[in-house]
Amino acid sequence: MTPLRQRMIDGMQLRNLAARTQKNYIAHVAGFAKYFGRSPAELDIEAVRQY
Repeated sequence: MTPLRQRMIDGMQLRNLAARTQKNYIAHVAGFAKYFGRSPAELDIEAVRQY
């Protein structure tokens, strides 16, 4: 697991998000990264707009 993904999971758990919500958020971020073929850490707000 990447440090970025772990940080995201830790933040969601800290906010007491439901397990299903956490799973969905992780899946959406993974899809975002796959779309661009790069780590989300390398993408910026313009990538979000394009996506």
